[in-house]
Amino acid sequence: MNRIEKNRVNLQNWLAAKAGADCVDITDAKPLTGGAIQENWRLECQVAGGVNAGLQRYVLRSDAQSVVASSLSRGQEFRVLKAVRRAGVTVPEPLWLCEDKDLIGSVFYIMAMVDGIGLGPKVVKDLTIGGDRQALGNTLGRELAKIHSIHPPQADIDFLPKPKLNPALESVAGLRKHLDDLHEFRPALEWGLRWAELNQPAEPEITMVHNDFRTGNFLLDAHGLTGILDWEFAAWGDPMTDLGWFCAKCWRFSRPDLEGGGITSREAFYEGYQAVSGRLIDAQAVNFWEVIAHIRWAVIALQQAHRHLSSTQRSLELALTGRLLPELEKEILSMTKIDAWKRP
Repeated sequence: MNRIEKNRVNLQNWLAAKAGADCVDITDAKPLTGGAIQENWRLECQVAGGVNAGLQRYVLRSDAQSVVASSLSRGQEFRVLKAVRRAGVTVPEPLWLCEDKDLIGSVFYIMAMVDGIGLGPKVVKDLTIGGDRQALGNTLGRELAKIHSIHPPQADIDFLPKPKLNPALESVAGLRKHLDDLHEFRPALEWGLRWAELNQPAEPEITMVHNDFRTGNFLLDAHGLTGILDWEFAAWGDPMTDLGWFCAKCWRFSRPDLEGGGITSREAFYEGYQAVSGRLIDAQAVNFWEVIAHIRWAVIALQQAHRHLSSTQRSLELALTGRLLPELEKEILSMTKIDAWKRP
C-alpha cells in the first residue's frame, strides 16, 4: 500500500479544510514519472462545496525516500514557486503547503495540475509537441529572463543560499566537496574542476537562478510552453549559469545540432532572453557554465547511483543514471583541451 492510499482519509480531510470545501473525495491517485529526485502524485478529486466545487486535478509533491545534497526542502520550494509566479513566470499555481510530516509521512505541497509533456527524449524527437520550435526557443528565453529579474534581498525567500565568493569559484568548491563526500576517484572531473578554477568569469550580477532549467523540466503541449517545473535547486547566482545549463550538450538528448536544449537554435533562445532582460550575454561565461554543467551532471549522476548502490532507494533508473559518467567525462575533456587553459 502506497502512502496516498494509506493516508487517504487524513489527506482528504486536510484538502477539504484548505479548499474551504464540505468534503473532498480522492477518486484517483497516480505517481507521475520523470521525477528522479522528488516524488510527484497526480490526484483527481471530487470537491463538494466551496469555490473549488467539482472535479479538480492537483499534483502532490513530496520528498523522495532519499534526498540529493543541495536540494531545497519542499517548504522552501513551495515559497520559491510562489515568488516566481508573482514575477510572471509560467509555472503551475502553488496552492497549499503541509509541513506536518505525520499527515502522509513527509512534508508536501499541492499545486494545480498543468497539462503537457515533459520527457526530454520524447520532446526532442516529437515535432508535434511545442509548436514552432524557433518561437518556443524565444519563449523559453523570455521566461528565463523573468526568473533573472528577481534580485536579492527577498524576505519571503531569504533562505536561498547567497554566494560568498565569485559564484564560479563557489560552484567549483561545492562540486569538489560533493565529489569528496562520495569518496570517488574521478581524474576527468578533477581535471575539469581545475580548468574551471583557472578560467572563471568575472564577478557577475547576482539574480535568482533556476539551476535546472533544461529540456525535461518544462511541460509542452501542441502549441508551446505550459509550465516550468522542478525548482529544488533554485538559488542566488550568476544568470549565465542557467543559459549554460540549458545549452549544454548533455541536455540536448538526440539532437546535439540544436544548441538550444535540443529543440531550438541558440540564437532564438538568446533573442528571447535579451529582449526581456536587456542583459548582454557573455559568450565566454556561458561556455564556462556549459563546462560546469557537464561536471555538475556527472556529480549528480554519481549521487543518484549511490542512492541505488547504498540500498537507500533501489531503482533501475538511478542505477542507469550512474552509467552516464564515461560520456560526460569525455565531453568535459573535449571542452577543456590543454591549449584552452589560462596560465597564471
